[in-house]
Amino acid sequence: MTGPDDILAAYEREAARWARERNRALWEEPALAASVAGRAPGLSVLDLGCGAGQPIAAWYIARGDLVTGVDGAAAMVAELAARVPEAEAIHADMRGLELGRRFDVILAFNSLFHLSPGDQRAMFPVFAAHAAPGARLLFTTGPAAGEAVGRVGDSPVYHASLDPEDYRGLLADAGFSVTWFRPEDAGLRGHSVWLAEAR
Repeated sequence: MTGPDDILAAYEREAARWARERNRALWEEPALAASVAGRAPGLSVLDLGCGAGQPIAAWYIARGDLVTGVDGAAAMVAELAARVPEAEAIHADMRGLELGRRFDVILAFNSLFHLSPGDQRAMFPVFAAHAAPGARLLFTTGPAAGEAVGRVGDSPVYHASLDPEDYRGLLADAGFSVTWFRPEDAGLRGHSVWLAEAR
């Protein structure tokens, strides 16, 4: 049975293929734009589970923001460094991350949901520790509590989600206010996306 402990090994194996085949049509753009709405370029952006950096990290770089990409798969960090050299690339597990810096935008876009439910809960203090005043947090989950197995290339990959009310409670406890939650949003290719702001 594929589980959360298999994720990093899967992305190590699949990094080059994933980077080549990753959809770059920027269907994510409405959510990315919301994360910076009303704010001038030059924001500091922390991209957790950044992958190869295209198209998301590249979108922020093109806007004039400063991106720090973190990924637990070394092969993905190498892809980021090669494809988006303007970004700072850090090989580290997002779980328990301690960069000692705060950011204006924090992303866990299509990455948080690869963690176990317990590890997801433990990420909210990590988000808070890296959030500048008024920081915006953008992340994806499932629409309801559950577990599933998908595929990346030839490798099975684990996904999990808590109940939306659990995420609301975790955000509140971590000092974030929910701006919106869009479950299975047709405009975001059926993804369930959260935007929150540090109080």
